[in-house]
Amino acid sequence: MTTLDLDPGLLTTRAEVAAVYGGSIHSGGIVVAKESKMVFIYSDPSAGEEHGYTFDGRAQDDEFGPLYHYTGAGRVGNQQMTDRNKSLRDHAAAGRSVHLFVADGKVENKDETLQRYIGQVVVDPVLPVVERYGPDREGAMRRLFVFRLRPAEGASLAWTDKDNLKPATQSTIVEVPTPSKAFVPAQTDAKPKKTEQHKTAETTATIAGGVRVVKRREGQLVTAFEAQLVELGHTVKSFQLTVKGEQDVLLPDLYDETDHVLYEAKGLTTRPNVRMAIGQLADYRRHMPQPKTLRVAVLLPSEPSPDVKEILAAEQVALVYQTADGFQGLPFPNA
Repeated sequence: MTTLDLDPGLLTTRAEVAAVYGGSIHSGGIVVAKESKMVFIYSDPSAGEEHGYTFDGRAQDDEFGPLYHYTGAGRVGNQQMTDRNKSLRDHAAAGRSVHLFVADGKVENKDETLQRYIGQVVVDPVLPVVERYGPDREGAMRRLFVFRLRPAEGASLAWTDKDNLKPATQSTIVEVPTPSKAFVPAQTDAKPKKTEQHKTAETTATIAGGVRVVKRREGQLVTAFEAQLVELGHTVKSFQLTVKGEQDVLLPDLYDETDHVLYEAKGLTTRPNVRMAIGQLADYRRHMPQPKTLRVAVLLPSEPSPDVKEILAAEQVALVYQTADGFQGLPFPNA
């Protein structure tokens, strides 16, 4: 075969794609074709199901449009942002286009998987990767990189309902370490830092749908507060909460194991942000260990108005906010 038009909905095989565009047919789900400056992603949700998790699939749209989640490379141990994962994350800086395929049955009379071409995508340049935790093929819990893919500008994607993320069959809670590593695109000035923790106050990135400005204040706030807790000798962690019937997982910002306090941070001290935090904490605590004795708190970058303070007090949500000297509200009052 000398030609192969990548039209959304096309059924093909990895070998056929490699024959035309280059790249290996035996290098896992992320294939870099250097000759054609393309990256091919072969998503197979059933592969994760064998290990008890499925993070691949069409996620719920957010305010910036459609999303597809794809679990990165690495079958044993924590996944690393190297090699193929790094090539995918940094594809825009390298001038490579990304093309998404989803496994769709077998080639008749052959032990070969059919690949359905979804279309051209880009890695979200503002939040390219989120972390999830699941067992590897040896049963050990490990960190996974889940890439957030969006339609490339002007691209039409041929996904269907069967490509949607599958709802969880049961509710689970997994303790995860914090801080973890968040990875931002190489084409920005930001460098890998702690979860949602970046040096700059904001980053501007162009994605499908236009230019958006991403506020980094929340990340900076979490950075400073986490350091304060550690300095006080507290043990800090977080949880991955899976809710039966839901597609995605819940990831609280910060859990102080020493004081049994769950924190939700917001980058702006406004009434809408505080109201959102109150709702998130109410949702999280239902699934947390020892919910009756768990205390919850909102973490803000500055002191809110008196009426917002009254809202928090009425909802029995504690308040910690940043000041010039540190944080007001610590040490956390005893229950």
